[in-house]
Amino acid sequence: MSDAATNAGLDTARPGQGGRANPFLLVPITLFFLLLGLAVLRSPSLMSSAGIGSAIIVATPLILATYALMASVMSGRGTVDLSIGPLIGFINVTLIQLHGAGILTNPIAIFAYAILIGALYQFLFSLIVIYVRVQPIIVSLSGYLALSGMNLVILPRPGGVAPQFMADWGLGTSIFSPVFAILVIASIAWLLFTRTAFYTHLRLMGSDERAAYTSGVPIYIVRTGAHLISGAFAGLAAITFTALISSGDPSQGTTYTLIAVTALVLGGASLAGGRGGVFGSFLGASNLYLITFVLATFNFGAVQSFVTNLAYGSILVISLLLTLIIPFIQRHIHNFSPVLYFVVLGAVAMGVILHATNDRDPRARSVPAEEVVVMQPLEPIASETLYVAPLEVGVADAADRQLSAEAGPLVLSALLLIVIAVFVRVAVSQSDRKTIAPAVVVVIAALVLLGAYLMRAQGPLAPAAVSSPSDTEESQ
Repeated sequence: MSDAATNAGLDTARPGQGGRANPFLLVPITLFFLLLGLAVLRSPSLMSSAGIGSAIIVATPLILATYALMASVMSGRGTVDLSIGPLIGFINVTLIQLHGAGILTNPIAIFAYAILIGALYQFLFSLIVIYVRVQPIIVSLSGYLALSGMNLVILPRPGGVAPQFMADWGLGTSIFSPVFAILVIASIAWLLFTRTAFYTHLRLMGSDERAAYTSGVPIYIVRTGAHLISGAFAGLAAITFTALISSGDPSQGTTYTLIAVTALVLGGASLAGGRGGVFGSFLGASNLYLITFVLATFNFGAVQSFVTNLAYGSILVISLLLTLIIPFIQRHIHNFSPVLYFVVLGAVAMGVILHATNDRDPRARSVPAEEVVVMQPLEPIASETLYVAPLEVGVADAADRQLSAEAGPLVLSALLLIVIAVFVRVAVSQSDRKTIAPAVVVVIAALVLLGAYLMRAQGPLAPAAVSSPSDTEESQ
Protein backbone atom coordinates (compact mmCIF):
# COMPACT_ATOMS: atom_id res chain seq x y z
CA MET A 1 0.00 0.00 0.00
CA SER A 2 2.82 2.38 0.86
CA ASP A 3 4.61 1.66 -2.45
CA ALA A 4 1.44 2.37 -4.39
CA ALA A 5 0.93 5.62 -2.55
CA THR A 6 4.53 6.59 -3.16
CA ASN A 7 4.28 5.85 -6.86
CA ALA A 8 1.04 7.79 -7.08
CA GLY A 9 2.68 10.75 -5.35
CA LEU A 10 5.61 10.63 -7.76
CA ASP A 11 3.32 10.47 -10.78
CA THR A 12 1.36 13.44 -9.47
CA ALA A 13 4.51 15.49 -8.90
CA ARG A 14 6.05 14.89 -12.31
CA PRO A 15 3.93 17.21 -14.43
CA GLY A 16 4.29 20.07 -12.00
CA GLN A 17 8.04 19.75 -11.71
CA GLY A 18 8.68 19.48 -15.41
CA GLY A 19 11.91 17.57 -15.02
CA ARG A 20 14.65 17.64 -12.45
CA ALA A 21 14.56 21.10 -10.89
CA ASN A 22 17.36 21.68 -8.38
CA PRO A 23 17.29 25.22 -6.97
CA PHE A 24 20.49 24.52 -5.02
CA LEU A 25 22.41 24.96 -8.28
CA LEU A 26 21.35 28.61 -8.48
CA VAL A 27 24.25 29.84 -6.32
CA PRO A 28 27.11 27.85 -7.98
CA ILE A 29 25.91 28.71 -11.49
CA THR A 30 25.69 32.42 -10.67
CA LEU A 31 29.07 32.39 -8.95
CA PHE A 32 30.66 30.50 -11.86
CA PHE A 33 29.70 33.05 -14.49
CA LEU A 34 30.59 36.01 -12.27
CA LEU A 35 34.07 34.60 -11.69
CA LEU A 36 34.44 33.60 -15.34
CA GLY A 37 33.56 37.09 -16.55
CA LEU A 38 35.96 38.68 -14.07
CA ALA A 39 38.73 36.23 -15.01
CA VAL A 40 38.34 36.93 -18.74
CA LEU A 41 38.32 40.69 -18.18
CA ARG A 42 41.44 40.44 -16.06
CA SER A 43 43.23 38.04 -18.43
CA PRO A 44 41.71 37.52 -21.90
CA SER A 45 44.34 34.85 -22.63
CA LEU A 46 42.25 32.44 -20.55
CA MET A 47 39.96 31.95 -23.56
CA SER A 48 42.79 30.88 -25.85
CA SER A 49 43.58 27.25 -26.64
CA ALA A 50 46.59 27.25 -24.34
CA GLY A 51 44.66 29.06 -21.59
CA ILE A 52 41.80 26.57 -21.57
CA GLY A 53 44.26 23.67 -21.84
CA SER A 54 46.20 24.82 -18.78
CA ALA A 55 42.95 25.39 -16.88
CA ILE A 56 41.86 21.81 -17.64
CA ILE A 57 45.14 20.24 -16.48
CA VAL A 58 45.14 22.28 -13.24
CA ALA A 59 41.46 21.92 -12.35
CA THR A 60 40.95 18.25 -13.29
CA PRO A 61 42.58 16.71 -10.15
CA LEU A 62 40.38 18.90 -7.95
CA ILE A 63 37.23 18.05 -9.94
CA LEU A 64 37.90 14.31 -9.72
CA ALA A 65 38.71 14.60 -6.01
CA THR A 66 35.36 16.32 -5.54
CA TYR A 67 33.64 13.47 -7.41
CA ALA A 68 35.37 10.98 -5.12
CA LEU A 69 34.32 12.88 -2.02
CA MET A 70 30.75 13.23 -3.30
CA ALA A 71 30.28 9.46 -3.65
CA SER A 72 31.02 8.85 0.04
CA VAL A 73 29.22 11.95 1.31
CA MET A 74 25.99 10.91 -0.37
CA SER A 75 25.99 7.65 1.62
CA GLY A 76 25.01 9.56 4.77
CA ARG A 77 26.14 9.30 8.41
CA GLY A 78 28.19 12.46 7.88
CA THR A 79 30.80 10.49 5.89
CA VAL A 80 33.08 13.39 4.96
CA ASP A 81 36.24 11.54 3.96
CA LEU A 82 39.02 13.75 5.24
CA SER A 83 41.61 11.25 4.02
CA ILE A 84 40.82 11.81 0.32
CA GLY A 85 43.76 14.21 -0.09
CA PRO A 86 46.41 12.01 1.59
CA LEU A 87 45.02 9.03 -0.36
CA ILE A 88 45.70 10.89 -3.62
CA GLY A 89 49.18 11.70 -2.32
CA PHE A 90 49.76 8.06 -1.30
CA ILE A 91 48.90 6.80 -4.77
CA ASN A 92 51.11 9.51 -6.26
CA VAL A 93 54.27 8.76 -4.23
CA THR A 94 53.94 4.96 -4.47
CA LEU A 95 53.36 5.21 -8.23
CA ILE A 96 56.49 7.34 -8.63
CA GLN A 97 58.59 4.96 -6.54
CA LEU A 98 57.33 1.85 -8.33
CA HIS A 99 57.94 3.50 -11.69
CA GLY A 100 61.46 4.44 -10.64
CA ALA A 101 62.07 0.80 -9.67
CA GLY A 102 60.94 -0.33 -13.13
CA ILE A 103 57.81 -2.13 -11.86
CA LEU A 104 55.11 0.16 -13.28
CA THR A 105 55.87 1.16 -16.85
CA ASN A 106 52.77 0.16 -18.81
CA PRO A 107 49.97 2.80 -18.92
CA ILE A 108 47.32 0.12 -18.40
CA ALA A 109 49.16 -1.19 -15.35
CA ILE A 110 49.47 2.35 -13.95
CA PHE A 111 45.75 3.02 -14.33
CA ALA A 112 44.87 -0.37 -12.84
CA TYR A 113 47.22 0.18 -9.90
CA ALA A 114 45.87 3.65 -9.07
CA ILE A 115 42.21 2.60 -9.24
CA LEU A 116 42.88 -0.64 -7.32
CA ILE A 117 44.72 1.09 -4.47
CA GLY A 118 41.99 3.70 -4.13
CA ALA A 119 39.22 1.10 -4.17
CA LEU A 120 41.07 -1.16 -1.70
CA TYR A 121 41.52 1.65 0.82
CA GLN A 122 37.89 2.70 0.57
CA PHE A 123 36.81 -0.95 0.90
CA LEU A 124 38.70 -1.22 4.20
CA PHE A 125 37.15 2.11 5.20
CA SER A 126 33.64 0.75 4.62
CA LEU A 127 34.34 -2.51 6.49
CA ILE A 128 35.47 -0.59 9.57
CA VAL A 129 32.40 1.65 9.46
CA ILE A 130 29.95 -1.20 8.87
CA TYR A 131 31.24 -4.02 11.07
CA VAL A 132 33.44 -2.33 13.68
CA ARG A 133 30.78 0.42 13.93
CA VAL A 134 33.22 3.30 14.28
CA GLN A 135 31.97 6.73 13.29
CA PRO A 136 33.06 7.61 9.73
CA ILE A 137 34.57 10.93 10.80
CA ILE A 138 36.90 9.10 13.22
CA VAL A 139 37.95 6.60 10.54
CA SER A 140 38.58 9.35 8.00
CA LEU A 141 40.62 11.43 10.46
CA SER A 142 42.69 8.39 11.41
CA GLY A 143 43.27 7.64 7.73
CA TYR A 144 44.27 11.26 7.14
CA LEU A 145 46.97 11.12 9.81
CA ALA A 146 48.17 7.61 8.91
CA LEU A 147 48.43 8.26 5.17
CA SER A 148 50.11 11.65 5.70
CA GLY A 149 52.84 9.96 7.76
CA MET A 150 53.22 7.05 5.34
CA ASN A 151 53.65 9.45 2.42
CA LEU A 152 56.60 11.12 4.15
CA VAL A 153 58.16 7.74 4.92
CA ILE A 154 57.82 6.57 1.31
CA LEU A 155 59.06 9.86 -0.18
CA PRO A 156 60.59 12.27 2.39
CA ARG A 157 60.74 15.19 -0.03
CA PRO A 158 59.31 16.05 -3.45
CA GLY A 159 61.15 14.27 -6.21
CA GLY A 160 61.14 11.43 -8.65
CA VAL A 161 60.10 11.43 -12.27
CA ALA A 162 56.68 10.55 -13.62
CA PRO A 163 56.31 8.27 -16.66
CA GLN A 164 57.08 10.12 -19.85
CA PHE A 165 53.57 9.78 -21.26
CA MET A 166 52.12 11.33 -18.08
CA ALA A 167 54.64 14.16 -18.15
CA ASP A 168 53.53 15.01 -21.69
CA TRP A 169 49.92 15.20 -20.49
CA GLY A 170 50.80 17.95 -18.03
CA LEU A 171 51.96 20.41 -20.69
CA GLY A 172 48.45 21.87 -21.04
CA THR A 173 49.11 23.47 -24.42
CA SER A 174 45.86 22.38 -26.08
CA ILE A 175 42.26 21.81 -25.09
CA PHE A 176 41.98 18.23 -26.28
CA SER A 177 44.37 16.14 -24.21
CA PRO A 178 44.31 12.78 -22.40
CA VAL A 179 43.55 14.58 -19.13
CA PHE A 180 40.51 16.18 -20.74
CA ALA A 181 39.45 12.74 -22.00
CA ILE A 182 39.75 11.32 -18.47
CA LEU A 183 37.59 14.15 -17.11
CA VAL A 184 34.91 13.68 -19.78
CA ILE A 185 34.80 9.89 -19.37
CA ALA A 186 34.60 10.20 -15.57
CA SER A 187 31.75 12.74 -15.80
CA ILE A 188 29.82 10.63 -18.32
CA ALA A 189 30.33 7.53 -16.14
CA TRP A 190 28.82 9.37 -13.17
CA LEU A 191 25.89 10.58 -15.26
CA LEU A 192 25.22 7.01 -16.40
CA PHE A 193 25.49 5.88 -12.79
CA THR A 194 22.67 8.26 -11.83
CA ARG A 195 20.37 6.29 -14.15
CA THR A 196 20.76 3.08 -12.14
CA ALA A 197 18.69 1.75 -9.25
CA PHE A 198 21.85 1.65 -7.14
CA TYR A 199 22.05 5.44 -7.27
CA THR A 200 18.43 5.70 -6.12
CA HIS A 201 19.19 3.41 -3.19
CA LEU A 202 22.28 5.49 -2.38
CA ARG A 203 20.29 8.72 -2.22
CA LEU A 204 17.57 7.10 -0.14
CA MET A 205 20.10 5.67 2.30
CA GLY A 206 21.87 9.00 2.58
CA SER A 207 18.62 10.85 3.25
CA ASP A 208 17.20 8.37 5.79
CA GLU A 209 19.05 5.14 6.48
CA ARG A 210 16.27 3.66 8.61
CA ALA A 211 13.65 4.29 5.94
CA ALA A 212 15.95 2.70 3.37
CA TYR A 213 16.48 -0.34 5.55
CA THR A 214 12.77 -0.83 6.16
CA SER A 215 12.16 -0.46 2.41
CA GLY A 216 14.43 -3.43 1.70
CA VAL A 217 17.52 -1.54 0.51
CA PRO A 218 20.71 -3.57 1.20
CA ILE A 219 22.42 -0.73 3.02
CA TYR A 220 25.68 -2.61 3.65
CA ILE A 221 26.14 -3.37 -0.03
CA VAL A 222 25.15 0.16 -1.04
CA ARG A 223 27.56 1.74 1.44
CA THR A 224 30.40 -0.53 0.33
CA GLY A 225 29.66 0.24 -3.32
CA ALA A 226 29.69 3.97 -2.65
CA HIS A 227 33.15 3.72 -1.10
CA LEU A 228 34.44 1.61 -4.00
CA ILE A 229 33.23 4.29 -6.44
CA SER A 230 34.93 6.93 -4.31
CA GLY A 231 38.19 4.98 -4.42
CA ALA A 232 38.05 4.63 -8.20
CA PHE A 233 37.62 8.40 -8.66
CA ALA A 234 40.43 9.01 -6.15
CA GLY A 235 42.71 6.84 -8.30
CA LEU A 236 41.86 8.86 -11.41
CA ALA A 237 42.47 12.09 -9.46
CA ALA A 238 45.90 10.77 -8.42
CA ILE A 239 46.79 10.00 -12.05
CA THR A 240 45.88 13.49 -13.24
CA PHE A 241 47.66 15.00 -10.21
CA THR A 242 50.82 13.07 -11.12
CA ALA A 243 50.54 14.28 -14.70
CA LEU A 244 50.19 17.86 -13.41
CA ILE A 245 53.34 17.92 -11.26
CA SER A 246 55.26 15.25 -13.30
CA SER A 247 56.85 13.95 -10.10
CA GLY A 248 56.01 12.83 -6.57
CA ASP A 249 55.01 15.10 -3.69
CA PRO A 250 54.14 13.69 -0.24
CA SER A 251 52.53 16.87 1.10
CA GLN A 252 50.81 18.60 -1.82
CA GLY A 253 48.02 16.02 -2.01
CA THR A 254 46.80 16.84 1.50
CA THR A 255 45.66 20.28 0.32
CA TYR A 256 42.99 18.63 -1.82
CA THR A 257 41.02 17.57 1.26
CA LEU A 258 39.83 20.98 2.38
CA ILE A 259 39.39 22.46 -1.07
CA ALA A 260 37.45 19.36 -2.23
CA VAL A 261 35.10 19.73 0.74
CA THR A 262 34.73 23.42 -0.06
CA ALA A 263 34.04 22.66 -3.73
CA LEU A 264 31.44 20.07 -2.77
CA VAL A 265 29.59 22.55 -0.55
CA LEU A 266 29.80 25.26 -3.20
CA GLY A 267 28.30 22.78 -5.66
CA GLY A 268 25.10 22.49 -3.62
CA ALA A 269 25.74 19.05 -2.08
CA SER A 270 24.64 18.27 1.46
CA LEU A 271 27.29 17.02 3.88
CA ALA A 272 24.51 15.21 5.74
CA GLY A 273 24.07 12.94 2.72
CA GLY A 274 21.44 12.20 0.11
CA ARG A 275 22.05 15.22 -2.15
CA GLY A 276 24.76 15.83 -4.68
CA GLY A 277 25.39 15.88 -8.40
CA VAL A 278 28.18 15.82 -10.92
CA PHE A 279 27.13 19.17 -12.41
CA GLY A 280 27.20 20.95 -9.07
CA SER A 281 30.50 19.35 -8.06
CA PHE A 282 32.04 20.38 -11.38
CA LEU A 283 30.86 23.97 -10.89
CA GLY A 284 32.11 24.06 -7.29
CA ALA A 285 35.60 22.86 -8.26
CA SER A 286 35.69 25.22 -11.25
CA ASN A 287 34.71 28.13 -9.00
CA LEU A 288 37.66 27.44 -6.72
CA TYR A 289 40.01 27.34 -9.70
CA LEU A 290 38.62 30.63 -11.00
CA ILE A 291 39.05 32.22 -7.58
CA THR A 292 42.72 31.26 -7.60
CA PHE A 293 43.12 32.42 -11.20
CA VAL A 294 41.54 35.82 -10.55
CA LEU A 295 43.63 36.40 -7.41
CA ALA A 296 46.78 35.47 -9.35
CA THR A 297 46.12 38.39 -11.72
CA PHE A 298 46.59 40.78 -8.78
CA ASN A 299 49.91 41.45 -7.12
CA PHE A 300 49.57 40.49 -3.47
CA GLY A 301 53.23 39.63 -2.99
CA ALA A 302 54.09 37.32 -0.10
CA VAL A 303 50.50 37.20 1.22
CA GLN A 304 49.11 35.46 -1.86
CA SER A 305 48.32 32.19 -0.02
CA PHE A 306 46.64 34.04 2.85
CA VAL A 307 44.49 36.05 0.46
CA THR A 308 43.51 32.87 -1.39
CA ASN A 309 42.44 31.14 1.83
CA LEU A 310 40.54 34.26 2.87
CA ALA A 311 38.74 34.30 -0.48
CA TYR A 312 37.87 30.60 -0.15
CA GLY A 313 36.38 31.11 3.29
CA SER A 314 34.54 34.31 2.44
CA ILE A 315 32.92 32.96 -0.71
CA LEU A 316 31.97 29.75 1.09
CA VAL A 317 30.25 31.67 3.89
CA ILE A 318 28.48 33.98 1.43
CA SER A 319 27.33 31.00 -0.64
CA LEU A 320 25.95 29.26 2.44
CA LEU A 321 24.12 32.43 3.43
CA LEU A 322 22.65 32.71 -0.06
CA THR A 323 21.21 29.21 0.31
CA LEU A 324 18.82 30.71 2.85
CA ILE A 325 16.82 32.10 -0.07
CA ILE A 326 16.37 28.62 -1.55
CA PRO A 327 13.03 28.04 0.28
CA PHE A 328 11.78 31.36 -1.12
CA ILE A 329 12.77 30.24 -4.64
CA GLN A 330 11.01 26.92 -4.17
CA ARG A 331 7.80 28.67 -3.14
CA HIS A 332 7.71 31.18 -5.98
CA ILE A 333 9.61 29.45 -8.81
CA HIS A 334 8.18 25.98 -9.23
CA ASN A 335 9.74 25.25 -12.62
CA PHE A 336 13.30 26.49 -12.06
CA SER A 337 15.58 24.90 -14.66
CA PRO A 338 19.30 24.91 -13.85
CA VAL A 339 20.14 24.03 -17.47
CA LEU A 340 18.13 26.90 -18.93
CA TYR A 341 19.53 29.30 -16.31
CA PHE A 342 23.03 28.07 -17.22
CA VAL A 343 22.39 28.64 -20.92
CA VAL A 344 21.04 32.18 -20.40
CA LEU A 345 24.00 33.21 -18.25
CA GLY A 346 26.28 31.42 -20.72
CA ALA A 347 25.01 33.63 -23.54
CA VAL A 348 25.75 36.72 -21.41
CA ALA A 349 29.19 35.38 -20.56
CA MET A 350 29.83 34.73 -24.26
CA GLY A 351 29.25 38.42 -24.92
CA VAL A 352 31.72 39.35 -22.19
CA ILE A 353 34.28 36.91 -23.62
CA LEU A 354 33.86 38.31 -27.14
CA HIS A 355 34.25 41.83 -25.80
CA ALA A 356 37.39 40.99 -23.81
CA THR A 357 39.10 39.01 -26.56
CA ASN A 358 37.95 40.65 -29.80
CA ASP A 359 36.82 44.21 -29.01
CA ARG A 360 39.96 45.93 -30.21
CA ASP A 361 40.69 48.44 -32.95
CA PRO A 362 41.95 46.31 -35.87
CA ARG A 363 43.30 49.42 -37.58
CA ALA A 364 45.72 50.11 -34.75
CA ARG A 365 49.32 49.15 -35.46
CA SER A 366 52.52 49.32 -33.50
CA VAL A 367 54.67 52.32 -34.36
CA PRO A 368 58.44 51.73 -34.68
CA ALA A 369 60.63 53.54 -32.20
CA GLU A 370 62.27 55.70 -34.86
CA GLU A 371 58.89 57.08 -35.91
CA VAL A 372 57.84 58.17 -32.41
CA VAL A 373 57.80 61.95 -31.96
CA VAL A 374 57.27 63.94 -28.83
CA MET A 375 54.82 66.43 -30.29
CA GLN A 376 52.91 66.25 -33.51
CA PRO A 377 50.43 68.82 -34.83
CA LEU A 378 46.86 67.61 -35.11
CA GLU A 379 45.37 67.37 -38.55
CA PRO A 380 41.89 68.74 -39.15
CA ILE A 381 39.07 66.17 -39.16
CA ALA A 382 36.96 65.97 -42.27
CA SER A 383 33.47 67.34 -41.77
CA GLU A 384 31.80 64.28 -43.35
CA THR A 385 33.33 62.06 -40.64
CA LEU A 386 32.82 64.50 -37.77
CA TYR A 387 29.24 65.66 -38.32
CA VAL A 388 26.72 62.89 -38.80
CA ALA A 389 23.00 62.66 -38.18
CA PRO A 390 21.81 60.97 -34.93
CA LEU A 391 20.95 57.69 -36.71
CA GLU A 392 23.87 57.66 -39.13
CA VAL A 393 27.07 55.68 -38.66
CA GLY A 394 30.39 55.76 -40.40
CA VAL A 395 30.98 53.55 -43.42
CA ALA A 396 32.53 50.25 -42.37
CA ASP A 397 35.88 49.48 -43.91
CA ALA A 398 37.30 46.05 -44.80
CA ALA A 399 38.65 45.46 -41.28
CA ASP A 400 35.27 46.15 -39.67
CA ARG A 401 33.52 43.85 -42.12
CA GLN A 402 36.01 41.08 -41.47
CA LEU A 403 35.56 41.43 -37.69
CA SER A 404 31.78 41.34 -38.12
CA ALA A 405 32.01 38.22 -40.29
CA GLU A 406 34.15 36.41 -37.71
CA ALA A 407 31.88 37.33 -34.79
CA GLY A 408 28.69 36.47 -36.70
CA PRO A 409 28.87 32.66 -36.25
CA LEU A 410 29.43 32.99 -32.49
CA VAL A 411 26.46 35.32 -32.04
CA LEU A 412 24.21 33.14 -34.20
CA SER A 413 25.29 30.03 -32.29
CA ALA A 414 24.43 31.64 -28.96
CA LEU A 415 21.02 32.78 -30.19
CA LEU A 416 20.29 29.37 -31.69
CA LEU A 417 21.25 27.67 -28.46
CA ILE A 418 18.90 29.86 -26.44
CA VAL A 419 16.02 29.10 -28.81
CA ILE A 420 16.70 25.35 -28.65
CA ALA A 421 17.06 25.41 -24.85
CA VAL A 422 13.76 27.25 -24.42
CA PHE A 423 12.04 24.79 -26.74
CA VAL A 424 13.49 21.80 -24.89
CA ARG A 425 12.54 23.31 -21.55
CA VAL A 426 8.94 23.77 -22.67
CA ALA A 427 8.89 20.21 -23.95
CA VAL A 428 10.26 18.91 -20.64
CA SER A 429 7.69 20.87 -18.62
CA GLN A 430 4.87 19.44 -20.73
CA SER A 431 6.12 15.87 -20.53
CA ASP A 432 5.28 13.45 -17.72
CA ARG A 433 8.42 11.38 -18.33
CA LYS A 434 12.12 12.07 -17.98
CA THR A 435 13.21 10.45 -21.24
CA ILE A 436 13.51 13.85 -22.90
CA ALA A 437 16.09 15.07 -20.39
CA PRO A 438 19.11 13.75 -22.38
CA ALA A 439 18.18 16.18 -25.17
CA VAL A 440 19.23 19.05 -22.91
CA VAL A 441 22.58 17.36 -22.31
CA VAL A 442 23.06 16.99 -26.07
CA VAL A 443 22.41 20.72 -26.58
CA ILE A 444 24.97 21.71 -23.93
CA ALA A 445 27.53 19.26 -25.32
CA ALA A 446 27.00 20.68 -28.82
CA LEU A 447 27.66 24.21 -27.50
CA VAL A 448 30.86 23.14 -25.77
CA LEU A 449 32.15 21.33 -28.85
CA LEU A 450 31.24 24.25 -31.12
CA GLY A 451 33.02 26.74 -28.88
CA ALA A 452 36.09 24.50 -28.62
CA TYR A 453 36.18 24.07 -32.39
CA LEU A 454 35.95 27.81 -33.03
CA MET A 455 38.67 28.55 -30.49
CA ARG A 456 40.92 25.92 -31.96
CA ALA A 457 40.29 26.99 -35.56
CA GLN A 458 40.46 30.76 -35.11
CA GLY A 459 41.51 31.74 -31.61
CA PRO A 460 41.24 35.29 -30.23
CA LEU A 461 41.51 37.95 -32.92
CA ALA A 462 44.88 39.72 -32.61
CA PRO A 463 45.41 43.31 -33.70
CA ALA A 464 48.00 42.19 -36.24
CA ALA A 465 45.50 39.89 -37.96
CA VAL A 466 44.28 42.77 -40.16
CA SER A 467 46.82 44.88 -41.98
CA SER A 468 46.16 48.27 -43.47
CA PRO A 469 47.24 49.32 -46.99
CA SER A 470 49.82 51.66 -45.54
CA ASP A 471 51.50 48.79 -43.71
CA THR A 472 51.73 46.84 -46.98
CA GLU A 473 53.30 49.80 -48.78
CA GLU A 474 55.82 50.37 -46.00
CA SER A 475 56.83 46.72 -45.99
CA GLN A 476 57.46 46.90 -49.72
